[in-house]
Amino acid sequence: MERRRLMSIAAAAFVVLATVPRIARAQTVDAAIALAADVSRSIDDDEFQLQRRGYAQAITSPQFLQAIQSGAHGAVALCFVEWAGPDQQAVVARWMVIRDGEGAAEFAKILLDAPRSFAGRTAIGDGIDFAVAQLAAAGFSSARRVIDVSGDGNSNSGRPVTDARDDAVKKGITINGLAIINEKIGGVAGTFLYAHTHPPGGLPNYYRDNVIGGPGAFVLQVVNFDTFAEAMTNKLVAEISQAVPGAAPKRAAQAAR
Repeated sequence: MERRRLMSIAAAAFVVLATVPRIARAQTVDAAIALAADVSRSIDDDEFQLQRRGYAQAITSPQFLQAIQSGAHGAVALCFVEWAGPDQQAVVARWMVIRDGEGAAEFAKILLDAPRSFAGRTAIGDGIDFAVAQLAAAGFSSARRVIDVSGDGNSNSGRPVTDARDDAVKKGITINGLAIINEKIGGVAGTFLYAHTHPPGGLPNYYRDNVIGGPGAFVLQVVNFDTFAEAMTNKLVAEISQAVPGAAPKRAAQAAR
């Protein structure tokens, strides 16, 4: 009778452990990356779909998975948030520890299935603050914490982006940027969106001066949404490579600083 009771307890414990999220079973990761995607109104529905699919393709790419498995812990934690105006931030995919293709495919499916969160103004500072809060609540340890900001324009509302960046960097967080050159919506000089998508000096320079910060921070440029997947793959690989002791940042990242 006692043996049967112990076996029942053991079976119940196995069921509980089997249903614990990946994040609770892997408390130490090589990098924790909060993917923070711009879904402001300058990004139309077609571009939004290209962006979402690009993230999914990058996360499931062999290059990204190989970079994960080269780490000391062979694990990276990801979450995905979308942001637009000052009061428009949402978690699309909660924290998940990615170790292999199965985990990557699970995360990618969440992205592909979820609807668009917003379509408002562009408050990069508030998006950064929201991503910082996600990192603070993640509940695991990591040698490197990163906010990965992608967007097609400068910040035009909400908290000053430089204040948000500086506060994040003080917490030991690195912010990297993916500057999307949007010629479809804001490519015509004199239109109301042109100054937003083409700030003085260009969007990559705007990101360098105002958005990115922290050790090893870099900006990559995407010439259009069609090449988003390739650029995001390069970006994620560079971020993981920086988390591996002794590894040099990828050439693409170095060239874009």
